[in-house]
Amino acid sequence: MKNHISRADSLTNQVMTHVRAAVADGSMSSGEWYSVYQLSQELGVSRSPVRDALLRLEEAGLITFARNRGFQIRETTAADVAEIFAIRLALEPAAARRAAELRTEAHVNTLQTLLDDMSMQASNKNAEAFFNLDQAFHGEILSAGSSLRSREIIDRLRISTRLIGVSTAGTSRTLEDIHREHEPIFLAIEAQYKEGAAEAMRAHLQTTGKLLLQQASPEMDAQQVSSFWAQYTD
Repeated sequence: MKNHISRADSLTNQVMTHVRAAVADGSMSSGEWYSVYQLSQELGVSRSPVRDALLRLEEAGLITFARNRGFQIRETTAADVAEIFAIRLALEPAAARRAAELRTEAHVNTLQTLLDDMSMQASNKNAEAFFNLDQAFHGEILSAGSSLRSREIIDRLRISTRLIGVSTAGTSRTLEDIHREHEPIFLAIEAQYKEGAAEAMRAHLQTTGKLLLQQASPEMDAQQVSSFWAQYTD
């Protein structure tokens, strides 16, 4: 059965969404070459929007695209993880500090709702819904801190880690653990405690980044992970 997609929205964006979903559910995996023609046939669209989507995904670092061969899903490496989190650490604590200063009651209400919904999805063990809310929570902080360019960058970086299925949930920590890491970020922003918001965000990102680094390179011991992490983040 073909997965035809609607013309109502951007075909390119819908193709990108399809590829991300296919990787997330395991129907596309790294190391395999996939055909542009076959993908266009499967989705019932011309090859032009498929090529456009693949070029955007390549620009985001999610795939490798070769015009005469098709495309491959990129594997994540220890260096990818460390570099992604080095960038996030350079942007998000500062954004959280600004959010604590500039936030409105509307921002606080939105963050509280997202946090409550994350708790519910953690209880339901719905990882996909949880991480969508997680991304929205971080995005709202960036918006509250008037960090729109940073939000664009970070959204792309988060896709890079999520697309290849690298997650600490269910292995190193639970969804409830991750939810609890967000609570001090929210409380500091709500209280307009700028340094507290920055520090809570920094602590959360460092915990997540190191765990993802360990998962991306299981051959590393704890000391090697710390040393590798320091090369990118110190």
